[in-house]
Amino acid sequence: MKSGYQHGGVDKTHTKVLLTSLSAMVAETTTFPIDLIKTRLQLHGESLSSSRPTSAFRIGLDIIREQGPLGLYKGLSPAIIRHLFYTPTRIVGYEHLRSVVSADNGSLSIISKAVVGGISGCLAQVIASPADLVKVRMQADGQMVSQGLQPRYSGTFDAFNKIVQAEGIQGLWKGVFPNIQRAFLVNMGELACYDHAKQFVIRSRIAEDNVYAHTLASIMSGLAATSLSCPADVVKTRMMNQAAKKEGKVLYSSSYDCLVKTVRFEGIRALWKGFFPTWARLGPWQFVFWVSYEKFRKFAGLSSF
Repeated sequence: MKSGYQHGGVDKTHTKVLLTSLSAMVAETTTFPIDLIKTRLQLHGESLSSSRPTSAFRIGLDIIREQGPLGLYKGLSPAIIRHLFYTPTRIVGYEHLRSVVSADNGSLSIISKAVVGGISGCLAQVIASPADLVKVRMQADGQMVSQGLQPRYSGTFDAFNKIVQAEGIQGLWKGVFPNIQRAFLVNMGELACYDHAKQFVIRSRIAEDNVYAHTLASIMSGLAATSLSCPADVVKTRMMNQAAKKEGKVLYSSSYDCLVKTVRFEGIRALWKGFFPTWARLGPWQFVFWVSYEKFRKFAGLSSF
């Protein structure tokens, strides 16, 4: 009897991993152009106080004008590869840790959920960091093309290969610490807020456990995650984008150095560069992901998240 229960638990875990991967692929493909614009916006004027102001709308128009509509999907492949590791680890990991901390989800405080969400996010980001690095580098390559420069990489596997050759295997984890910081903050805000907000909406009889409750919860979690993570996201993006030069010099020696230089050259508001594109992406991403995931769970005979 015990072995049967364990086997059923493993089967459910496998199903959850499959469903989170599928939902993440749908959400990532839908919202990827917004993520690309956000990355370009964060890299704009990098440590250059004389750079002219720009906007998300202007960057989007420039990409379409110079590379065509498909230019908005530059770096989609590594982004999807990343989510095949990142999303199942953090979502399924959060559920598992949540059940370990308390058998009754309703008794968990928002603080406990935030800690659980942060831990699961950190673990997931360490695993997915190489794919995240390649995604950022390929997104930034499009900016080099618009400046008349030769792109560094011809594709996803070429990027992996060149990074390992030039920077060693450890180069795939460049920026992993600001990445972990961001992942902790994002998942602390996103998972805990979605979980808590959905319960609040249902218990307050604002909506049943349906698409309306999932939508409201995803909007609130998206705002919380963006507000908390945007500074770390800017630092992470800049750290991961820098490639070692032939002399071995880099623009930023550490996450702290990147933070200081960004504020010194561009002001404190630069830490929230890309806030609205980030929120504009996280909102739709979470809506598509959570609505899809909750529906898939229902079809698979699993309980609500």
